[in-house]
Amino acid sequence: MTEFTSNIQQAAAAMSGWEVLAVVLGLAYLLLAMRNNILCWYAALGSSTIYVFLFWDVSLPMESALSVYYVVMAVYGWWQWRGNGGAALLDNTRLIQRWTVSRHALVIGGVLLLSAGSGYLLESYTSAARPYLDSFTTWGALVTTWMVAKKVLENWLYWIVVDSAAIVLYVDRELYLTALLMAVYVVLVIIGWFQWLPLYQEQQRQRAQDTAAEGQYSC
Repeated sequence: MTEFTSNIQQAAAAMSGWEVLAVVLGLAYLLLAMRNNILCWYAALGSSTIYVFLFWDVSLPMESALSVYYVVMAVYGWWQWRGNGGAALLDNTRLIQRWTVSRHALVIGGVLLLSAGSGYLLESYTSAARPYLDSFTTWGALVTTWMVAKKVLENWLYWIVVDSAAIVLYVDRELYLTALLMAVYVVLVIIGWFQWLPLYQEQQRQRAQDTAAEGQYSC
């Protein structure tokens, strides 16, 4: 027990202030995204910028590159959402959408193939740690972040898998606070799914009513 406590204390001491700030901003991003608040993208921008350097410092080049992508997506996501100012998800300027099963199969297959390919290259030509797991979390997050910006309902289910894999990766690299953030993310994305699902269903009912009304007027 003493050894365990000592390891926890050493890990806490190793955590940088930058990691703490990145984690706080990352948590703020997800909480704001769940509420469909456009400020989530500002938090994402700050957190991602910090992680570009943190991940590079612990030999996770794919995660570092992913953070660069997050920086770009923070700007893109803000631009996509600014039409409704982060207002209710029922706003017609950016409705929640769902993908078909075939599209999901294509996307998942593509993520696995890209992960295998980049993992092999990293293992063969670099000193990257956990190259295949690093690649999977990176490619998975690339796709899922795009889904968030486009308000695809299933993004929450994708995040459960990606964040769970990321926990293993970050513990291995002794980024314990970031690993804890991912564990919190897993819980929050499950909540996010159950928050968005009834909103999507309400959108569909509203669309059906509008279509029926338009049909009556056209007659």
